[in-house]
Amino acid sequence: MSTPTPPAETITALARRYRLELDTSATGTPSWSLVPGITEFTPKVEPTQQDVSTYDTDGWVEQVVTQLSWSIETTIAHRAHPTTGAFNPAQEHLRRASLSFGAASYVRVRYYDRNGADDAYQGQALVTWEPAGGGPDETDTIKVTLTGSGPLTPITNPTAKPAGLAADTKNGGGA
Repeated sequence: MSTPTPPAETITALARRYRLELDTSATGTPSWSLVPGITEFTPKVEPTQQDVSTYDTDGWVEQVVTQLSWSIETTIAHRAHPTTGAFNPAQEHLRRASLSFGAASYVRVRYYDRNGADDAYQGQALVTWEPAGGGPDETDTIKVTLTGSGPLTPITNPTAKPAGLAADTKNGGGA
């Protein structure tokens, strides 16, 4: 038996590689806006598994995936304009959707690796907006949960580099 060759991938990717954008268009033509101030970002895809065991499995459990659900849990620093005090429009779009019913309660989002890696998705989601609160020395942070409604679709990464160009390493992506 031979020894496997060590992997060439030796740089650890950083969590801050993700970028979250929100479609704020009212016309149907996408208008993607950056959701600023992200301090934590956790995308999830969770399977629903069902037991399909039969006598033929000799006592071993067999499982099958019957559904997938997706969500994004993120914490954001609540951003306001330094002169007017107005909150960031993309963040406000999320907050308003969290207080709505029907079609107005859904948002279209996409997230991707800001360094151009093949890790980019888009979907429609419901919004939960939970201010963290805190004492007088705390910053205003919000926990936002985006619960997918329908498929999470792979997309072409908007920051993908043309073939032959090196990846940007300043955000921890590596080549």
